[in-house]
Amino acid sequence: MVRDNPAMDPLVLPCPGCRALNRVPSQRLGDGPLCSTCRTPLLGTPVELDTAAFDRVAGKCSLPIVVDFWAAWCGPCRAMAPTFAAAARDLAGRMVFAKVDTEAEPTLAARFQIRSIPCLVLLDGGRELRRVTGALPKAHLEQWLLRG
Repeated sequence: MVRDNPAMDPLVLPCPGCRALNRVPSQRLGDGPLCSTCRTPLLGTPVELDTAAFDRVAGKCSLPIVVDFWAAWCGPCRAMAPTFAAAARDLAGRMVFAKVDTEAEPTLAARFQIRSIPCLVLLDGGRELRRVTGALPKAHLEQWLLRG
């Protein structure tokens, strides 16, 4: 999943705070880059996406994006949230983690044909690579994400 192509430099990453897109030299990922707009750390925290920001972020982000489609009323979604956040911290710089509230964003849920939640969708360049439904333990989540 990690792109080692120097032509990909700089990387485009969304801010989890303001959703601005930021250009970051790939060799600086380990330096804890901050958003140029709001100074929020760019890595390690899931980005909340709405319909308006989704295509812009998914289409321009340089790293693969794993999207958690969830809802506040869903017990398994709430149970999976800490696992998803921990994976976002552990895999920071390798992929971007995003969350879409299916209740607030029914257009995105319909577009991705979300029938059951939680549903994780892995995107690369805006194109779906694979998905999995249901809450996963952290080890299984990371194994699913890194299986290449």
